[in-house]
Amino acid sequence: MIKADDVQFYKDNGYLLVRGVFSSEEVEQMRNAVNGIIDRAAKSKFDGNATWQGDYLPPEELKKLVLKGFHDVHYHDASFTRAAVHPNMTAVLSQLIGPNVQLHHSKMLVKPPEKGAAFPLHQDTPYFPHADHTMLAASVHLDDSDMENGCLCVIPGSHKQGLLPHVGRYYLDHKEYPLSASTPCPASAGDVLFFNYLTIHGSDVNRSTRNRRNVLFQYRDPTDLPTEDVHVNWGQGLMVCGENPVYKAYQPEYALK
Repeated sequence: MIKADDVQFYKDNGYLLVRGVFSSEEVEQMRNAVNGIIDRAAKSKFDGNATWQGDYLPPEELKKLVLKGFHDVHYHDASFTRAAVHPNMTAVLSQLIGPNVQLHHSKMLVKPPEKGAAFPLHQDTPYFPHADHTMLAASVHLDDSDMENGCLCVIPGSHKQGLLPHVGRYYLDHKEYPLSASTPCPASAGDVLFFNYLTIHGSDVNRSTRNRRNVLFQYRDPTDLPTEDVHVNWGQGLMVCGENPVYKAYQPEYALK
């Protein structure tokens, strides 16, 4: 899927867009799965609006925006389990992270037409900090995306700055890091944007009449240990390629509800 020059580009810039990772049939399966999750959530007590709150937009604009965001979607539909371990995904991951790769978590992010919420520029690191910073996101595009419908944007090379001070929960000061300072990464359905969790990224409001549906998988090297006891999920640590060099008894630590 990628060549040595692509790996070097990722190391230098902190991101890499890989075209055609998923077929149109696989994309359609995941679209249907997203619709099913949204429908089932709407009938449950767990539905809600995941729009980020803060001062990065005027309050009157912020309250109009909607974001459907659900974590651990591979627990809800097998199409996402297949996507997480897809041979095309592992072919890329094994070169960007190394031969041994674990899944940390997954989530879906749906920006509906004309009111899909923005993501202010931020790093993912504060949410789940790790010692060696091997963590990366693989954002799977289920729709064609551009600036009109709120495509992902990155600041190339920003991963080399290390963890920056964040405000709110958690985003960078929008006056110091406006979205205009970032580079848009338009993509087609089936493409995947890989980016390190230290890479500054964000996206604008979906002002189009089109959906912007993405499914995001976070991966890490299994020897890269978390530095804080946060963002721990049931079943976390699924090996997607290679092996776990450290043997221990993996036991669930959760309460049934």
